[in-house]
Amino acid sequence: MTAVTPASFAVSVDEITVARARAGDESALEALYRAFETPVYTLARRLTHTRHDAEDVLQDTFLELVRSIGRFRGDGSLAGWIRKVAASKALMKLRRRQGRGFEEGLPEDLSDDARDAVSHGPAPSAAERVDLETALGRLSDAARAVIWLHDVEGYSHEEIATMAGKTASFSKSQLARAHARLREVLAPGVREEPC
Repeated sequence: MTAVTPASFAVSVDEITVARARAGDESALEALYRAFETPVYTLARRLTHTRHDAEDVLQDTFLELVRSIGRFRGDGSLAGWIRKVAASKALMKLRRRQGRGFEEGLPEDLSDDARDAVSHGPAPSAAERVDLETALGRLSDAARAVIWLHDVEGYSHEEIATMAGKTASFSKSQLARAHARLREVLAPGVREEPC
């Protein structure tokens, strides 16, 4: 099985570099870019699923950093702030990419088989069923983003709702659907017993 790991934002940046960046020092801003480039890109790639979109999110995140670093008060970690900006930019990218908004998916009146055929193509092979990366790739953009942000990155439903411009109920329903879909793909035919 392919290992799925969160983007590591465990980057240490000294207070002097942050202070210089807040003052607009270009070399300090570049140092922040170099320090956070990989984790921002990794998170963006996980959420948007394409290299091109992840590169756009990376650029948008650091443009926001340059515009807003002066307002960073240091109440939390800089890494946490950048991570939240990157996640928000990725969710905005998904909304724009879908054109009609960050929708919950295909119409409910489609059967599960029809919905799968339209949104995910043919059924996975036996090898794909045990590959978590492939399974995540079979989720809708919204479901994949929510499951990643909640289960891997550790955001609450309220935080996801704020970033997505939706309600906590949206996040909860997407997570439930994503978990159900992953169970179908990873363990077809296995039914869970009620507790």
